[in-house]
Amino acid sequence: MKKSCIPNVFTFINLSCGVLSLLSTLNNNYLLSAFLILLAGFVDRYDGRVARFLQVSSDLGKELDSLADLVSFGVAPSILIFTLFSLNEFGPFGLIGYAILLAFPICGAFRLARYNTSDFDGVFRGIPITIAGCFMALFALIVAYFFKDSNISAIIPAILMILGSYLMVSNIKLKKL
Repeated sequence: MKKSCIPNVFTFINLSCGVLSLLSTLNNNYLLSAFLILLAGFVDRYDGRVARFLQVSSDLGKELDSLADLVSFGVAPSILIFTLFSLNEFGPFGLIGYAILLAFPICGAFRLARYNTSDFDGVFRGIPITIAGCFMALFALIVAYFFKDSNISAIIPAILMILGSYLMVSNIKLKKL
């Protein structure tokens, strides 16, 4: 295997976790779905580091990483929360739930595009999609595991999704750890 391909393996594992999370949600396996999003977050932490360590960073790798992140931390958590909390029943005809379902990955895509087209100086503008998506997955994991028999109001996850969407596109500055 070429040295330049190694970081992309991490990116494709991230993407695979996101796709498998979506399938798990469709099969009502919410614990596995949330776990796979968190696993994607762990793997995502290392693709860029490996690329820099091997001195094989590339524009292609950056774009692949953003596409994988959109699936794993934008679409997968949005579908998980939408399904787990029946947001299709939120608002008249479920319109508010569908708007929230769409807003999270749309704001995440905007956040990724803004990051990819700017010079990174060690400070993030808006919270990274990885943090927003993993937070939602952790919330879903806790609810699905500890509160599986109770009816959690859809208002709580709806507010968290709206807040996460806003924070991704905000101008809040976070220093990279």
